Order: sequence, then structure tokens, then C-alpha cells
Amino acid sequence: MSARDHTGGEGKYSLADTMSPLWSGDTASAMDEDASWLCPSELDRRRLLEMELRLLRPRLISYACIILALFAVLPRSSPWILALPVVSLVNYKLATKRIAGRTRPEYLIAYSASVTQLMVGVGIAMSGGPQSPLMAVLVIPFVSFAARFTTRGTTAGVALTAGILLAATAGVDPQGLWHDPSLVLGTLASFAGVAAFGVALMNAEVEVRQDAALDPLTGLSNRKALRMRFDELHRQAELEGSAIGVVVLDIDHFKAVNDTYGHERGDAVLQAVAFEMRKALREGELVYRLGGEEFLVLLRGDEALASESIAERLRGAIAAARPTGLAITASLGVSVTTDGLEYATLFAQADAALYEAKRLGRNRVVRHDAGRADAAPDARIAAPAGGAEARASTSATA
Repeated sequence: MSARDHTGGEGKYSLADTMSPLWSGDTASAMDEDASWLCPSELDRRRLLEMELRLLRPRLISYACIILALFAVLPRSSPWILALPVVSLVNYKLATKRIAGRTRPEYLIAYSASVTQLMVGVGIAMSGGPQSPLMAVLVIPFVSFAARFTTRGTTAGVALTAGILLAATAGVDPQGLWHDPSLVLGTLASFAGVAAFGVALMNAEVEVRQDAALDPLTGLSNRKALRMRFDELHRQAELEGSAIGVVVLDIDHFKAVNDTYGHERGDAVLQAVAFEMRKALREGELVYRLGGEEFLVLLRGDEALASESIAERLRGAIAAARPTGLAITASLGVSVTTDGLEYATLFAQADAALYEAKRLGRNRVVRHDAGRADAAPDARIAAPAGGAEARASTSATA
């Protein structure tokens, strides 16, 4: 399921657009075609970009600390050692500028962090190798791996940093390392400890963020995540001239389910309907729970233009599934825009179409089109009482 967030034209990332307290996309189905080894899901990429902005000031402080450490080892090294942080900073600035042109910016970010580690490693080699006091400085840029990347990225950071450290020490003075490995071993131990804490804190943060954007009952993204995702798709649609579609779904006679079978059974119906919707939707078709028995599907591009058929697919899947063994049906309202309508307008149109579907007898799809709510052509409608099927051919003002 595609959840390409914070992109500009052609699906490219803009680092300046990534700040936000919530994740977006269908969190329960975040693996998508843009997944990479460093960012297995779009959610991981969103977090990485957000943290990249949050670390701007700490990064400047860390560079200042590294420069102070380099001044401290000047008596045992060369003045050229002071060029190392300059190389690292210039490399970082160049890499950051290129993020806006990449669909997988995590590799540029990892590259710039690795160059910083490498520059510190060169400093270790220039200031005594296995006896260099700069070994402790390697921990400073390493912390950023745990702050930004998943467990995979942090593990890779440990391996990279350990390799740089061994090359900067054993490569310069293997005999000295053999006779006194205490500084190297102590530094490696600190890497492992920092990584363990970093991964634990990162996982805790991820859980908090997911709780803020997820509906706890169904596991679907909630209304807050929806608004954020719509704003992102709206920006993309304006740049690309593509369509956005909204399908609002309401379970028919849900109050009767709660009144007859109890709220526990009603919750089970909501979970089952959410499950059937996930199964029926394809990659790029995002589903959210608005609250109560109401859900919303957000579509973009070609999927938006096919909103009616997608809505009919959902209606048929729910009716055929008989959630929790009950004859559950749903009414759906559809609205599509290619003119850059705002969320409130598009949702209001789909909601009006939904109420028209209810008025026409429920268990059907109605589309709002140019001020009219038209029953979707060729939609097969199951009559609520007798189960007979008919074709909708009615239209009415929304």
C-alpha cells in the first residue's frame, strides 16, 4: 500500500516539509513498493526525515565538541586534522541539498553520517591509533544512527563504526593494539551499550506515535492521520494535476446490531468490516476509521478516477463476508475532484452522497458529481429485507 509522504513533484522528498507530530498512511499496512533495507516502511522514512530536522541544532553542537577534541590532540597530531570536520560538514550540506531530489533519501542520510564517522576515524589514526583519546568521540556521531534509523540501521551503524575503529587502530599500530587493546575494547563496549538503549528508546517512541495515529479497535489509521495524509496528497495532486477521491462508508443499521446483540458484538462487527475492507483494497487505496461505524477510503490518481468501482468492490465484499455471521451491509458515498478541492468540501460532497444512498434504501453506492449525487451505474444492490438484487439507476440532488 503506497504511502509516499512529504513529497514534491514526481514523488521526490523535501526535507523542509517533513515536520509533523503524526505519521500518515495506512499504518497497519505500511510496507510498500518504496520500502528499502534501511526504511522497511514509509513510516520509518517519515520518522527519519522528521528526526533529521530535529537534529539540526544537536548536530552543530556535536561538530563544536568534535572540533574542541581535535584541538586537544593537536600536540600529538598535525594541523591538517582540523580539516576533517570541515570535510564532514561540507559533505553533509551537499547531501542534504540532494535529499529533495530522491525518493529514498535514507541512503543519502546514511552516507553523510558514515562520512562523519570516517573523518573521526582518520583523526584517530592521525593522533595515535590504538592510544588516541579521540576514540570516545566516535560515540557522538554514532548516537545519531540510533536516533534516526530502525534496528537495522543501528546495527549497520555499530558494524560500520567498529570497522572504522579497528582500521584506524590496527591499521596504524597493530602491535600497539595487541599489547594494549583496553581503549579500543572500552569504546566498542560503549557502542553496544548506546545501541541497546537507542533501539529501546526508538521502539518506545514508535509505539507512542502509532498510538496517536491509530484507531485502537480496528487498527486502522484515525481521523488525525487522515487529515495529514489528505493535505500531503492534495499538494501532490496540485503539482501533478492528478485526481483525489474520497469514499465514505457507513455500516447499515449498526445501532440495531448493538441494541440486539450488545456492544461487544458490535465491536467485533467493526473489526470484521475493517478486515474485509483491508482485504478488498489494493496498493495505494488507503482506509481510515472516522469514528463509530463510519470509515473513509482516500484515493489518488487513477484509483481516484475509479472510485465508484472501488466503492462497489467494498460494498460487495462486506455483504458477501457476513461479518460475525450477520447480514451486514454498507452504504457508500463517493466524491472525486480534479480541481484541487479542499478536504472539507470533498468530504461534505461524499457525505451528502452517502446520505442519499441511505435515503434510496441503503446497501448501495452513490456518487456526488458536479453538484449531483448519482447512483453508481451498474452497481448491484442487495435489498435490505428480502435479499433480492436490483440495479441502481436513480439520481438526485445531493
